[in-house]
Amino acid sequence: MHILYVSQYFPPEVGAPQARVSELSRAWVKAGHTVHVLTGMPNYPTGELPEEYRGRVLAREVFDAVNVVRTWIYATPNKKIVRRSLAYVSYALSAVSLGQWFAPAPDVVVATSPPILVALAGFLIARLRGAPFVFEVRDLWPESIVAVGALPEGHRAVAAMRSLEEFLYREADRIVVVTESFRERLRDRGVPEGKISVVTNGVDLERFSPAAEGNAPDADAELREELGLAPEHVVCSYVGTLGMAHGLHAVLDVAARARAAEPALRFLFVGEGAEKSKLEARARDEGLDNVVFLGQQRRDRMPSLYRISDVCLVPLRKSELFTTVIPSKMFEIMAMERPLVISVDGEARRIVERSGGGLFAPPEDVDAMLEAIRSLARSPALREEMGRAGRSFVEREYDRDALAGRYLEVLAEVAGAPAAAREGASS
Repeated sequence: MHILYVSQYFPPEVGAPQARVSELSRAWVKAGHTVHVLTGMPNYPTGELPEEYRGRVLAREVFDAVNVVRTWIYATPNKKIVRRSLAYVSYALSAVSLGQWFAPAPDVVVATSPPILVALAGFLIARLRGAPFVFEVRDLWPESIVAVGALPEGHRAVAAMRSLEEFLYREADRIVVVTESFRERLRDRGVPEGKISVVTNGVDLERFSPAAEGNAPDADAELREELGLAPEHVVCSYVGTLGMAHGLHAVLDVAARARAAEPALRFLFVGEGAEKSKLEARARDEGLDNVVFLGQQRRDRMPSLYRISDVCLVPLRKSELFTTVIPSKMFEIMAMERPLVISVDGEARRIVERSGGGLFAPPEDVDAMLEAIRSLARSPALREEMGRAGRSFVEREYDRDALAGRYLEVLAEVAGAPAAAREGASS
């Protein structure tokens, strides 16, 4: 089976969609299928193109045996909404008009959203190439845009995105969502349940493993020293996008209270995003010397950053919509045997509590977040116990390779592959 995967984001960029697309694609190739990823020139989230991609409208390469076609995009930082919209439009246009023709005719087209224009591009490509279209929904747009306050509910752009969203739900041959809550929402909106499949996010258990080859305690000690983290410090980390949805000002509130009450605690923020400059300015203005910022890091450095962390944070803003979300970073944290404090209610909370790998504190509840962090900071034994429980849990239920096999079954069915191919996909 030849799969064309349409995604605006792909490594060397770092993030949840990049990890999902690259790891699923690699697993599909390993299972004997051909995969082309149609993506943009790497620039997220800084808007800066690596030297080797500057001035190019098309690039073809191979990443972990996956064929990659990169097409032109208006590169811009992940900040200003107008410029970000231009980036979305430019990628969708260049993918449809140029990039798709440098991949062989596919048996199935998968387009991952957000941005929702990627899904529109995937739909158009599927129709032009005579292939079935799978609409992968990682987040509900435009609901999430409204939830974080980026646009008001009555904005014309929101209305336009809602119309596009409904059109794509009708026209997709299959919809793949990443949470059971998303399936329920779509079903409640009239999407036939038989049209929806759930393939959650997961984790590469080989890459994210405390026992992986190449772990170097000396290197971890050097990294802590580089960041000004002494051996006696208990490191509480947030690793990911520093964006509007993540409720990180509440984490700074926690840091402010912990500065006197828990002097051994250090708060490490790793990543880039629209809120980074505001968070840095606030920490500087308030003299929060227990807070450390580290910019975007390569994905291969993520395990080291988790290893130097004693506690990991997974927060989102308080919103009813976010009760349907499962942040993928929590699986990486558990795979690294690190305890987490989950400040996301709903499905994500239930997963963490079922795993035994962390504690729940309500979103943006500073007192509860501090108490959960304090409980873990004061008990190395509890941290170790939760770390082991989390690793065991993701090994059983969130192995990315196993999830890739389930996804292949869906794609084989949609593509009309013969029974033998479907049996091979599930092996």
